[in-house]
Amino acid sequence: MSDDDKTEVRWRSEPEEQDYPGATDYLSLLASDEVVASVVVALKGAPIQHRKAKDILRAARLVLLPEDNAHVAADLQKIKDGKKLSPILMVRGDLARGVPAQVADGYHRVCASYYTNENTDIPLKLVDVPG
Repeated sequence: MSDDDKTEVRWRSEPEEQDYPGATDYLSLLASDEVVASVVVALKGAPIQHRKAKDILRAARLVLLPEDNAHVAADLQKIKDGKKLSPILMVRGDLARGVPAQVADGYHRVCASYYTNENTDIPLKLVDVPG
């Protein structure tokens, strides 16, 4: 996306309902069904916070996907078209144990937002793993 094409990223006030099953599918690779179920319940009830795109990628230790990745490109087109993106669903990492945060749903949206402006304030729901 050239600088001339960049516009402000618009966000929905709440995640779309379809984001929660996506988060469940991803998190089920990392934790038991019981833990995942409690995390998703917590995500549904969590308040919206805001974090910068660059900080989300760093905290989750994720690489920035290329602009031509099909899902990133689709989100970049949504941004260009002025469509609202869904907030991100995240699980907090553990600094003391060296465990990165997890983007449970929204990795491609974070990357697209980064390309628009790495300092984009991204709305997200952030929860801790129940302990």
